[in-house]
Amino acid sequence: MQPMFIEQLSDELYRALKDSQPIAPLTERVPSLTLQDAYAIQMRVLAHRVEIDGERVIGKKIGVTSQVVMDLLKVDQPDFGHLTSAMLREDGAAIAINELIAPKAEGEIAFILKHELAGPGVTVADVLRATEYVMPCFEIVDSRIRDWKIQIQDTVADNASSSLFILGDCAVDPRELDLSLVGMTLELNGEIVSTGAGAAALGHPANAVAWLANTLGKLDMTLKPGEVILSGSLGAMVAMKAGDNLRMSIGGIGSAGVRFI
Repeated sequence: MQPMFIEQLSDELYRALKDSQPIAPLTERVPSLTLQDAYAIQMRVLAHRVEIDGERVIGKKIGVTSQVVMDLLKVDQPDFGHLTSAMLREDGAAIAINELIAPKAEGEIAFILKHELAGPGVTVADVLRATEYVMPCFEIVDSRIRDWKIQIQDTVADNASSSLFILGDCAVDPRELDLSLVGMTLELNGEIVSTGAGAAALGHPANAVAWLANTLGKLDMTLKPGEVILSGSLGAMVAMKAGDNLRMSIGGIGSAGVRFI
């Protein structure tokens, strides 16, 4: 794709993020858009957030980790986006719904790293050794693409549809339990609306982190000590509106809460 189109589309996405106003799908306007183009757009939007807004990159998120979503988007691998300092909210935070467009919540396991992970060749064992602890996490996904009408290129360009994240109330050594077997329960206003298990994220959440480290290695990028890595949704996304309260619990790890006003 010509550089001017990457600039134009990234500027549109950045403005959509700042104004909380969606735009038409990129793939409808540019059917030839490739994944490589989409990641170039993603990185340019991120550069705006760092250089213009003063945000800091503090981690990564992995998306499309379940076979159901891969089939929906017609892909055979996950995607990734970036977490910034402006995206982090405290456990139990109240979030203004008008800051977002069409938000949905996912229950995930967050990995906080103590050592660098540099691909290729990163294994699950390497991930577990490099992890300081894991935490329960809400990821609030949101699409700057109108009505969530996305193909994989749209969501990648839009920072893997990431918006905010909330780390929970506990930090646990990942070597003390089998992360593939832990169960997740998500409650909306006191009613269970989504359940899942660690195996939903590529069979084991550490598999997802290993995939990310190895994918970044091909781009001469690494996962750094102190970074937060969201390893993928453990259950179905849940849409919310003003007045909703959400609570998510992961067996053996802890819980997280968030409400919308």
